[in-house]
Amino acid sequence: MKPAHLQRHLITKHGCHVGKSPEFFRRKLSDFKSSQATMRKASYAVSLLVAKAKKTFTIAEDLLLPAAVVLAETMLDQKSADTVKTVPLSNDTVCRRIDIMGTDIIEQVVGKLGDSFSLQLDESTDVSGHAQLVGRTTREDIFNVVNMFISWKSCSSVCTDAAASMTGSAKGLIARITKENPHAHQVDALCDTQGSASVQEKGVLNDSIKVLNFIKSRPLNARLFRSLCENTGAEHTELLLHPEVRWLSRGRVLSRLFELPAEVHTFLTEHGSPHATMFENTDWLSKLCYLADIFRKLNELNMSLQGKDTSILNLYDKVGGFLKKAEMWKRPCDQEDFTTGFHSYFTDMDEKSVQLDWVRNPFLLSEANRSKLPVTHQEKLMEVASDRGLQMKFGASTLTPFWLCVRQEHPELGQTALEQLLPFASTYLCEASFSAMMLIKTKQRNRQCLEKSLITAVASLPPRMTKILSEVKAHISH
Repeated sequence: MKPAHLQRHLITKHGCHVGKSPEFFRRKLSDFKSSQATMRKASYAVSLLVAKAKKTFTIAEDLLLPAAVVLAETMLDQKSADTVKTVPLSNDTVCRRIDIMGTDIIEQVVGKLGDSFSLQLDESTDVSGHAQLVGRTTREDIFNVVNMFISWKSCSSVCTDAAASMTGSAKGLIARITKENPHAHQVDALCDTQGSASVQEKGVLNDSIKVLNFIKSRPLNARLFRSLCENTGAEHTELLLHPEVRWLSRGRVLSRLFELPAEVHTFLTEHGSPHATMFENTDWLSKLCYLADIFRKLNELNMSLQGKDTSILNLYDKVGGFLKKAEMWKRPCDQEDFTTGFHSYFTDMDEKSVQLDWVRNPFLLSEANRSKLPVTHQEKLMEVASDRGLQMKFGASTLTPFWLCVRQEHPELGQTALEQLLPFASTYLCEASFSAMMLIKTKQRNRQCLEKSLITAVASLPPRMTKILSEVKAHISH
């Protein structure tokens, strides 16, 4: 810009500063840059809150900023409120901030997965019922996308929902992964496996679903049934529609149906349904009650299998305990096939669990189990078992921090133990991400590009704000 133009601007717009020293203007420039950096930092912080809350980007400008201005005016002063107004929180700005933070989180994750990693694989649909992967997506496409970021040579295990597209021995993704890395092993999600096992008991369950569909799938029938329940003073006024989700059993659905037998029988009789006779059969009702109890237990097992910090050892223990209880439940019923379905899905689980006892507790390991390990590991385990300091740390922490501590003194033994703890035993994180996806991609914004918003919302790693702010160049208007 020409000096004459700058001089004219100074005189016409900032006449009070004419004749000031260069030091004054350098100080003003420094203050301006500091103010810009603070506003930029606040903008990123608010954008992160929007992403974590899974809200639309416009909420920052439409609600959060006006609310902050009102708070500043009420509790502080007008000058503070005017400062708050300058924070850039437009729709496009928030979207851009979230994209940058999502990219930073991806970089962090890729950096942490260089040595060894496990994967969870699952698929779902968005709020419009469309799959997030196009129909022509092949195993090679999924394989190559992951391979762009991290090497499959570092993959120790893959946990899937046991779908044929994932686990096919010839064309499935697992086959492609094991071809690249023979040491990567497959883990069928225990939640999905026990869900599949539970649906083997069909008989009464299928009859119950037919009754539920007759009442719940027709809006008029649902309203008439609600009115009937209200008139009779029933404990509940509605039945629950069963969900076709593989890992979710039908405990509450069957319990609700069993709690309204008279109302359901009356309704089916009035509408001439042949299913009404089932509610006159005490044997069928007894089986319904029995199934409701069993599925309630399955629901409790499902809930216990969820969580971010559960290891495959915890899940082996929980499912093993459930199978023992199932053996007890079958005795009074003399129903041998009750546990057969479960055991067919959980083959060799006890043996695998025993083999990992040294990871679960290295201080109580029997000589027989220790002898199955390599000699070098046996020697290191003896040293660990004799270390009272490590024994105190074992009682005060979970398995992962403990073995991280052991790895500092015994690298090979600690690394082997951590590799045993690495595999996922459920697709819980996938299911949690699907829930977040449904909150982000609502009917009002079902065309939104989901990737960075979803990553920022569900990631446990925070974005590196200091690094981002040092690299991002602010727009002049910001």
